[in-house]
Amino acid sequence: MSTAARWTAPAWGDAGLVSGEAVQLDVRAARIGSRVLALLIDVLLQLVFGLLLVMIAGLALASLPYGMVDAALERALLTVGVVLLLVGYPVCFERLNDGRTPGKTAVGLRVVSHDGAPVGLRQSLTRALVGVAVEWPGLVLPLLSWVAGTTVMLSDTRGRRLGDLVAGTLVVHTRTAAKWRPVPAPVPVLVGWAYTLDLSRLEPGLALATRQYLSRCHQFAEPARSDLARQLWREVAATITPAPPPGLPEPVYLAAVLGERHRRARHRLAGERGLSAALWPQLGPTVALLSAEPAVGFDPAPALDPAPASIPEAAPDPAPAESRQAVPSGSVMVRPSVPTARLRPTQRPGTEARVTPVDGVERTSGRQW
Repeated sequence: MSTAARWTAPAWGDAGLVSGEAVQLDVRAARIGSRVLALLIDVLLQLVFGLLLVMIAGLALASLPYGMVDAALERALLTVGVVLLLVGYPVCFERLNDGRTPGKTAVGLRVVSHDGAPVGLRQSLTRALVGVAVEWPGLVLPLLSWVAGTTVMLSDTRGRRLGDLVAGTLVVHTRTAAKWRPVPAPVPVLVGWAYTLDLSRLEPGLALATRQYLSRCHQFAEPARSDLARQLWREVAATITPAPPPGLPEPVYLAAVLGERHRRARHRLAGERGLSAALWPQLGPTVALLSAEPAVGFDPAPALDPAPASIPEAAPDPAPAESRQAVPSGSVMVRPSVPTARLRPTQRPGTEARVTPVDGVERTSGRQW
């Protein structure tokens, strides 16, 4: 495997998830800090939903005839509401939102199975019931269950709580914590050498590996940093010519090659944009003015578009004037559907505008007078 293939592969996370195809997944396990923050957000939302349920239940009970509402019905409704808030809230959101409650979504967490698969209904229900019983709110010995749950989360290597251990689930991060630095600029002594480089054989994967190394080399310790730089430079040097001046470290050469590649890409992009603006000015800043023209492209008094400076002057038409077709009265003149820069140089005002498209077949796009 080449250095580019190894470098572009994701680094292993600390969750230790292995899929059914025996592939280790690059995910980070969520610890107690992020999980407590997600829990606080969910508790606030549960309180809001609880107030809404109380209001709806109060309005429904007030509409019932007198004598139908008693203490048993109120306790039953209270029990149903508590079950919906404490059990139904996490189960429904985890099933409908890909293992994420609103609190987990805000923090960037997700509940998955122990093998990285999406969490199932049985797993969501199990972890919710265990959480209500012994963790939060902890109906069985609240204080003791809170201490036990916190101890389990702090002692587990992947930050799992009791509900996760029983249900076979894990809470992982869905956002990356890596922050790349900008690629260092090439040193002035290598600018002239980089300008003469032949980069036609430099593959995009190898260039991407070089950019990732230069952006994240500060995260590596010696001697791994220098070894990886030497391996990358050995592969890059085999694809470029001429050879660099000696005496400089490998990361400096990599930065010069990557900087020159970026400079040429920017120059090529600027040239393509300039050519597109010259050939199709309607795609430029004047695109908003096209809405004022008729949709069918007819113009009662079309004007000749000025030819670009790079187009040579029109040669004299060898055909006699008598062979030209007369224009019938009342005919509609059509604006050419292609830019003037693509018309033949032999075109003259008062003759048919013939163009040669990409397929090489000459067609008449309209008349200009």
